[in-house]
Amino acid sequence: MAAGSKTLANRILAGLIIGALAGVLILFVGARAPAVLQWSQTLAVWILDPLGQVFLRMLFFVVIPLVFVLLAGAVMSLGGSGKLGPIALRTFPLFFLNMAIAVTLGLVMMNVVRPGEHMAHETRERLMAEFGSATHSVAPTTTTTTAFTPAGVVDMLMPRNLFGAFVGNRRDALGEVLPLIVFAILVGVAGTRLQESRRRSLQEGLATIAELMSGIVHLALKLAPYAVPAMIFSVVVKAGVDVLLALGLFVLGCGAALLLHLFGTMSLWLRFLTDRGPLETFKGMREALITAFSTSSSTATLPTALTVAREQLGISESTSGFVLPLGTTMNTSGSALYEGCVVLFIAQVFGVHLTIPEQISLLLMSVVTATAVAGIPGGSLPLIAGLLATFGIPPEGIGIVLGADRLLDMTRTMVSVGSDIVTCAVVDASMQRAKVSEAS
Repeated sequence: MAAGSKTLANRILAGLIIGALAGVLILFVGARAPAVLQWSQTLAVWILDPLGQVFLRMLFFVVIPLVFVLLAGAVMSLGGSGKLGPIALRTFPLFFLNMAIAVTLGLVMMNVVRPGEHMAHETRERLMAEFGSATHSVAPTTTTTTAFTPAGVVDMLMPRNLFGAFVGNRRDALGEVLPLIVFAILVGVAGTRLQESRRRSLQEGLATIAELMSGIVHLALKLAPYAVPAMIFSVVVKAGVDVLLALGLFVLGCGAALLLHLFGTMSLWLRFLTDRGPLETFKGMREALITAFSTSSSTATLPTALTVAREQLGISESTSGFVLPLGTTMNTSGSALYEGCVVLFIAQVFGVHLTIPEQISLLLMSVVTATAVAGIPGGSLPLIAGLLATFGIPPEGIGIVLGADRLLDMTRTMVSVGSDIVTCAVVDASMQRAKVSEAS
């Protein structure tokens, strides 16, 4: 992360603290002077909420085009790379398994801790009154249990009105993400079969649109140091300190799940899928983990990760040169885990119950959309907003966790980078065993 991005992230975090403290102060004063609390709530409704909405709507604008171009572009680059051989057949299943396990751990943690339910009934009622209309306007038609019949699955993935599903015909709906994902993958696959010149032109066009959408996210994030304290202050003075307690439990639960995946799941992978000891492997990758934690950027950490894999862990250049660059964009287990946790947490806050089939759907969608996260600060926010809308949860609820995002950003980047290196070690061990078998 560049120095400017670090400064922005610190300002957002500072804004969260200032907004929360100001809200608590108003509640304390308002208990003795109700007029002060009433005036603050009026200020929130007429000034602070619109400011927060401007920021959020800028993020919502880019959901559909950003998901589409990133996924389609990723599929095209893979299909045209010429590397889809034995190493790829070993790599991609591990990528999927890694992220699926990560999301599962996050969802289990959120179901056990249930941070969004640590609120008084009155607090939840106030939040529902605030966002209730948004909940009904985005109520999903594809995540009910009937959608999991064979015909329902087809309708869920391939609706009759494709663009109607993208745009939505309901007020404030962000559209449904699953058909968009399927369409993007189909476009990417078809794009790999174009003539070389046309394929490159299409890839360049998709990359240009992705850059434009990322530019809008950057513009939105410039408002974040002002929008975050405004939204947190507004929620606190309307709902009380229960929101802060729930947010704190969410940060602790999500952080614990992230660390459990890195040092638990990945240790098991090293123990049973390679001949490496987990302790010595984590010591060897320490430099990469520290770089990832301090920069909050998998892309910025890639050169260090490559050096560590080759020089400290002795992984072959052919394996590390293929797995690590690909994993930087496709094996983002930290982001996948975080997306699932955020959606389930906000669902709990607003009293939206997600059934087991819906949570399985959330798991799969978190894995797929995590591969489309733009490599920029806040790149996952538009995708999370789309997931919230898909499951009938007010997308505006993302404002509750936005300020705390910085606290978890460093950790989930470290988890993604560490998982990339471990996956690389597993693939390398598998390739070495295959060579031995061929030789014998």
